[in-house]
Amino acid sequence: MKHSFITPRPKRLISGELRLVLFFFIVTIAMLVGTYTFLGYKTYDFAHERQNVAQKEKSLQDSIIEMEEQIKTIEAEAKIAEQVTTENTVMKESIRNLFDLVPEDITLSRAELESKSLILYGTTPNKDTYEYMLHAPLRSIFHRTYTSFYPIENGWYQFVSTNYLDDESKEEDQ
Repeated sequence: MKHSFITPRPKRLISGELRLVLFFFIVTIAMLVGTYTFLGYKTYDFAHERQNVAQKEKSLQDSIIEMEEQIKTIEAEAKIAEQVTTENTVMKESIRNLFDLVPEDITLSRAELESKSLILYGTTPNKDTYEYMLHAPLRSIFHRTYTSFYPIENGWYQFVSTNYLDDESKEEDQ
């Protein structure tokens, strides 16, 4: 090649076009590897986040069950408190009615009130006053009434009146 018009250039192993193609391939492979790495990280992060959410859900379910048990306990306690209040109100009314029932001539010294019985201790001027003014109303309230009289020094009588309510369930069974 002695007769060439241009000076010879050295030949390279990789030409400019091949370099450009290789550069784009390398960039494309780097982008694919980067995308794969990013997606792998996001998959791991999503799985980890999913475990956290499942753990929180289980924790919330447990706390909901615990709260429901507490609500049931509180409702039962409120029901018991309401029942006690009602029983106290009924008992208060019963005691008030009992003392309204006792006439002025008769003096009570003690009264024992239970759920199905009433025992009265007191004094009366005579048996007839007790019989007509206190015993008759007690008989209308209680199923069984028993009275014992004991004379005292001033001519009056001391009495013990025991009054019982029978079980209605026993009467209904017979």
